[in-house]
Amino acid sequence: MDAKKILIIEDEKQIARFVELELQHEGYNVKIEYDGFCGLNSVGSYNPDLILLDIMLPSIDGMEVCRRIREFSAVPVIMLTARDETIDKVAGLDIGANDYITKPFKMDELLARIRAALRIIEPKDKMSQVLMTNDLVMDISRHTVKRENSNIVLTRREFDLLEYFLKNKGLVLSREQILGSVWGIDYEGDTNIVDVYIKYLRSKIDEQFENKLVHTVRGFGYVLEDRKTDA
Repeated sequence: MDAKKILIIEDEKQIARFVELELQHEGYNVKIEYDGFCGLNSVGSYNPDLILLDIMLPSIDGMEVCRRIREFSAVPVIMLTARDETIDKVAGLDIGANDYITKPFKMDELLARIRAALRIIEPKDKMSQVLMTNDLVMDISRHTVKRENSNIVLTRREFDLLEYFLKNKGLVLSREQILGSVWGIDYEGDTNIVDVYIKYLRSKIDEQFENKLVHTVRGFGYVLEDRKTDA
């Protein structure tokens, strides 16, 4: 069985490193990000089984990171904070966090909460693998895509590309990011292949619909979001 992947989004490097070592000792695969923006980007590229998310973060705070994650993913999120205030706990749970633990915490307690969160989410993942935005719905397990209830037939590569966009909804993705995640890090071809497949994908999911989903961000890459005009 593959090791469960845990993403730690924590700006206190000493705490992050301590937790990383303990989790690795327990057999988990661990990745650390030190600010909210990088952490949010890693959710799509790393595809973690669980996230440990600090509230007080540079660039984007943990509450906003959690809110954005919930727009495209049901991955379990355990909030970490130094503030033991009921209002913070309620706010975190209301925006989609699965659990909440206050610093300083005992590692045994954190490990128990991680195990509990992973046990709860596993059956849900097996039953439903649906991603959506606006009127577009992708069912990963059935390998189907619909928009306005019309079936859209995609090739395997187009399907993988759309899945990657949906898992990173609202994030600007560079050609290099897309290439590494969809084609794989060993792909040695030109990044222009990304533009070619974006064109294929748009012709199927965007051309005949008023609201366009895949947009060009000139000088940066592409983003999937629901708006009527291209960037």
